[in-house]
Amino acid sequence: MKLLALLWAAALAAAQPSVQVIKPAPKTVVRGYFSAGVAPVVRVRSGDTVAIESAMIADPAMMREGGIPDAAIRDSDRAIHREVKNEGPGPHVLTGPVYVEGAEPGDTLEVRIKAVDLAFDYAIIIICPGCGMLPDDFPYWRVKSYPLDRRTMTTRFPGGITVPLMPFFGVMGVAPPPVSGRISTAPPWIHGGNMDNKDLVAGTTVYFPVHTRGALFSVGDAHAAQADGEVNVAALETALTGTFQFFVCKGKPLRWPRAETPTHYMTMGFHENLEEAGRIALREMLDFLVAEKGLTRDDAYLLAGSAVDLRVTQVVDGKKGIHATVAKSIFGKH
Repeated sequence: MKLLALLWAAALAAAQPSVQVIKPAPKTVVRGYFSAGVAPVVRVRSGDTVAIESAMIADPAMMREGGIPDAAIRDSDRAIHREVKNEGPGPHVLTGPVYVEGAEPGDTLEVRIKAVDLAFDYAIIIICPGCGMLPDDFPYWRVKSYPLDRRTMTTRFPGGITVPLMPFFGVMGVAPPPVSGRISTAPPWIHGGNMDNKDLVAGTTVYFPVHTRGALFSVGDAHAAQADGEVNVAALETALTGTFQFFVCKGKPLRWPRAETPTHYMTMGFHENLEEAGRIALREMLDFLVAEKGLTRDDAYLLAGSAVDLRVTQVVDGKKGIHATVAKSIFGKH
């Protein structure tokens, strides 16, 4: 009986899909750009799960300047900032990409965020001259670190202020269309990228339009917490480990990324003009309500004025972000 039980347990273990792990290292990251020409770090099938750890956006010198003890700086971050010289125009370090078998242009990549965990005990925030929403008010450089309490999931600001941690990846995206070449990680676009959407936490599903074979999914710009707007161009910048499950959705093309939280449906818009970003997000929501909920476009627009919220995602990354949300509860149990 014991042998039978052992054989049964082994069979069950073999049937369980394995979770691949990607750690940040010079050969597993891309600095500053998205591109359809980047070689994948791993290949997975639809339904597989990958745990991806991010690098710090800050180099070791900046971390030390902000007050992070030298002994706390991870060897992986030292190696990445020392050895990776093939850089793009953006500031972010991306881990990946992940090649998802079967994903083709015109498909949708469904990414279920199963977990997001702290991978570093500190975060930094910066004031960058010429950046942010008030560049004339703060025309100087400053960087400051904040210890992260894993037990209470909080950090402390001066004056006895306690800020709760809500970790998420500011950058999640797939490769852009191949004709785009290398594009900066700074502004978000149809591939996702630097969306800086604080609602994309564990338990959320994000949908990306696929523009190249394999989709080529990458993450970075880890935030321990961020407010809507990210007004000073930086959140609590840290390192995280995200656990993602991938599914290829055939026959459901998208133009822009979308998301689904446990309580809401979400569409997104990114544009240099905030009003135009709002129009994109709203039109995407109307398309969703027509296609998925069976409304006429007129009824969807009428509903939007009473039940669809427009929120500012961020205003400091070149292209501003708006996301539109509608509560699942209004649709009953359908």
